[in-house]
Amino acid sequence: MATLVLTAVGSAVGGPIGGAIGALIGQSVDHALFGTRKEGPRLTELAVQTSSYGSQIPKLFGTMRVAGTVIWATDLIESRATSRSGKGQPSVSTYSYAASFAVLLSARAVLRVGRIWAEGKLLRGAGGDFKTRTGFRLHLGGEDQAADPLIASAEGAGTPAYRGAAYAVFEMLELADFGNRIPSLTFEVIADEGVVLVSTIATALAGEVSGTAALAVGGFAASGGSVRAVLEMLGKAGGAWFAPSGAGLVMRDSAGVTVALADEGFAVSGKGVRRARAVAAIETVPRTVTVGYYDAARDYQAGLQRARRPGAGVRDERTDVPAVLEAGAAKTVAEAMLARAEAGRVRRTVAAGFGAMAIAPGACVTIAGEGGVWRVADVSIEGMVTTLGLVPLVAASVSATATSGRVSGAVDAVVGATIVRAFEVAGLEEAPLTAPRMTVVAAGAGAAWRQAALLYSVDDGVSWVAAGATAAPAVLGTIAVVASGAPATLVDRRGAFEVVLANADMELGDADAAALDRGVNLALIGDELVQFGQAEPLGGVRWRLSGLLRGRRGSEAAAGAQMVGDRFVLLQAEAARTFDLPLSVLGREMRVMASGVGDATPVETRCVMRGASVVPPSPVHLRCFAEADGSATVKWTRRSRAGWRWIDGVDAPLSEEVEAYRVTVTAGGTAREVEPAVPFVTVTAAERAASASVSVRQRGVFGESLAADLIVPA
Repeated sequence: MATLVLTAVGSAVGGPIGGAIGALIGQSVDHALFGTRKEGPRLTELAVQTSSYGSQIPKLFGTMRVAGTVIWATDLIESRATSRSGKGQPSVSTYSYAASFAVLLSARAVLRVGRIWAEGKLLRGAGGDFKTRTGFRLHLGGEDQAADPLIASAEGAGTPAYRGAAYAVFEMLELADFGNRIPSLTFEVIADEGVVLVSTIATALAGEVSGTAALAVGGFAASGGSVRAVLEMLGKAGGAWFAPSGAGLVMRDSAGVTVALADEGFAVSGKGVRRARAVAAIETVPRTVTVGYYDAARDYQAGLQRARRPGAGVRDERTDVPAVLEAGAAKTVAEAMLARAEAGRVRRTVAAGFGAMAIAPGACVTIAGEGGVWRVADVSIEGMVTTLGLVPLVAASVSATATSGRVSGAVDAVVGATIVRAFEVAGLEEAPLTAPRMTVVAAGAGAAWRQAALLYSVDDGVSWVAAGATAAPAVLGTIAVVASGAPATLVDRRGAFEVVLANADMELGDADAAALDRGVNLALIGDELVQFGQAEPLGGVRWRLSGLLRGRRGSEAAAGAQMVGDRFVLLQAEAARTFDLPLSVLGREMRVMASGVGDATPVETRCVMRGASVVPPSPVHLRCFAEADGSATVKWTRRSRAGWRWIDGVDAPLSEEVEAYRVTVTAGGTAREVEPAVPFVTVTAAERAASASVSVRQRGVFGESLAADLIVPA
């Protein structure tokens, strides 16, 4: 560019010898301003970061998405956690992996980093929240920045500070979500606020460039082997060019100052005319012009916009602009480039007086008696005649409209705080449990929550047991409207619970009779196990549950005892972590602590182990039979911790070592206890006369059931 311009100046002054001198001068300017390599900037898909020596580091302007170059990394760091479900159970070791590494982002200083993508999904959201646990530091690239402390601790003295370059450091990034390897990352880097003028970029890169140009971009990544190639591409995209100005260059466009060429009224000896005009064939003009760019509406992925002209020709001209543009702006650039190519078919040669020597290549001129503005492409002087080679300038294109197409950006869901629930319920398997069991479920206030680390304590926080991580996110929330109590022997078609779920991504569904028989839609509502047939969305995160089966698996005592704000948990095997604990926990309070990515401090919940998971359910169907001697026989039906579905139609298995009961007969303020091994007891005539009541508890391996009560009629 400067070589061509200054060659023309040299020829104008001194003919071929002057041209040679001008060429040498131009080459020295090129070398000083631009370097010698001709490779220009390229549009990439921003797919993979590199870690190779010699990788080019772009200079970033505005806001760009870049992959960066890994400049330092540790080996994978392995962590092991050992947990035991209960006494006599084998210990289970789980392994997790993390890595620390640094990624170089820009060869000039930046302001901040916005979103970060890992394998195409958001690792860090627009709000600065990370979706995976990691430490993170950003070095902005100031000339006074210090070495990163983590890198310095690993590498020792002489650790580079990378002054003048921006880089990010990840410390102990957990790798479970990425196949236990460092993921491919891309970064939304904000180097300058707002849009950036092309002329501003040119000045920052070459230093000797002055002037302004109208094209503005949202962001730009300057890379390639030569600054010259970068500037030429920017000029081509923006309709600007560079002209010599003192020791440097000035950037000009069609809006610049023009010089009027007056009609000096003399004939040019040997030329025949003082003005000549030549028009090239239309086939020399591209039929289409395609512009590649980065589209912010598509998370900065590559986009294409194309301008077409009618008529002859088949050639397509493509220009890649590694800049962030809106779709309409990119379309406008393509149409302007095509318009300039069409206008460039016309070539004017004007012979002027010796005074026109002051007009340098790159200047804008008008011709007396003719409309339009022309750019001086070259100048020659011969026989006191200055001959200017001119190309027409076209007016700025009207802003075009275009679409970015279908946008499918990465979901920026918030992780949010962990919500953890710990409870004890009757075993959900058909076989009876052999140890007290605590169940832990968890979810997040945000839809991006995935899991949290668990600890539990059986001694009120004196010591804690590492329990690995939570299971899949559960569907949980709180009660907003309480259904009145209803018997467990009927389908409750009148009552309904209303619940508020923890986040909007949680959903509930209906279940028909066959699904309910298989155990679908079993929920812990307060302390009662309830199945629901219909789940009606009420808007937002509120749902109405109806078609209720109450008091499932022996929990009927809790029916009607719920309060607004009590827990709601949909019981799903994949969302539950269960812990079989020693018998010593019965009657004690367990403390459970969870810590997820979105938690500033661990979240704690508590669970009192009353034995609901291992004691038998209370007997049912208590009934009284009067005897001839005035006494009465009270009978009942036992229930079992096994065989809840009653699929064989005969008596449920005992599931305890022996059949045994503890019966309390209360009459006239006096209580009598008996321990029968059969499901009946006798109430004496005297006890009947004193208004007797009977309380029956079934005895099991791990404790007694809740009481079943009956008032004995006199």
